[in-house]
Amino acid sequence: MNLLLDSHIVLWWLSDDKRLSPRARRLIERADEVFVSAATTWELALKVSLGKLRMPEGFLEVVEEQGFVHLPITPVHAMAVRDLPRHHRDPFDCILLAQAMVEGLRLVSADRALAPYGRLVVRV
Repeated sequence: MNLLLDSHIVLWWLSDDKRLSPRARRLIERADEVFVSAATTWELALKVSLGKLRMPEGFLEVVEEQGFVHLPITPVHAMAVRDLPRHHRDPFDCILLAQAMVEGLRLVSADRALAPYGRLVVRV
């Protein structure tokens, strides 16, 4: 299975946070490929600039050291947002959902608001 990680899942994995469930850890460890979207990097960088959180030094390299693959945002991903049901309005989550849909990935998230998206999301 190929996975796309929601922003909080990436941070929890990198910081070995206890909020990352054992199920989520197993999924990530057993995945064929694990992707981190440019949207996640953008969202986290934005929150750092606003003083809302801290990011690991060398975030991009740390992601790669974990064996994760950076997933750029393409025009196809951007256009796919229009085909999503309007259950959720967060633009970062919408692009992650669109990327998962286009690329055949499962979005790993603990966000209950994403539950209506069914099989696109693995809620952990």
